[in-house]
Amino acid sequence: MAILASVNIGKPQPIPGKSGKTGIYKTPVEGDVAVTREGVAGDAVMDSKHHGGRDQAVYLYFSDDYLWWSNELGREIAPGTFGENLTIGGVEGRQIAVGDRFTIDKLVLEVTSHRTPCNVFALRMGDPKFIRRFHKAGRPGAYCRVITEGMLHAGQPVRYTRFAGERITVAELMALDGMREPDPAILRRALLAPVHYKMRADFEEKLARLF
Repeated sequence: MAILASVNIGKPQPIPGKSGKTGIYKTPVEGDVAVTREGVAGDAVMDSKHHGGRDQAVYLYFSDDYLWWSNELGREIAPGTFGENLTIGGVEGRQIAVGDRFTIDKLVLEVTSHRTPCNVFALRMGDPKFIRRFHKAGRPGAYCRVITEGMLHAGQPVRYTRFAGERITVAELMALDGMREPDPAILRRALLAPVHYKMRADFEEKLARLF
């Protein structure tokens, strides 16, 4: 059974070595937390151009991926370290696909896309090469839109429902990052799923240039 292992909220904090602030430093919280179509209540989104918005309102990361990273890095990694709002156990993160849904009590989330790591994430991890390392691992976590708003708290059961249509996993989407000439068949497959609106526009444009 899948379970909500942790609910994580970030407050504005300075970016190491840079001007500006970030909300990537998230820590687990207790008690009920509201989730609306705009995101998790109380969580800081400092760069609204690249973070937040209705098609990436909530970011999920998975306990099995954290276990993999703990083995890879040789140290325990606490929930929230990767900047996710919700840490979910009992589901294989690499197999999550666009359109998959997570239901927690009344809250319903739908996967829209993978997470593309940025320089702030590398600074958070204290490793300038971590972007490449994260990409190579193919364990990006998943951004979600909120289908039905609700309240949640750590420890609740999670109902995981696989998308019934054409499946494209978050790992497959991540592999397309930086690819100059992606396979048109993969782009078409992605467009059959409810992908993030920006990704949809990008893939449609790439297909139009090809044909």
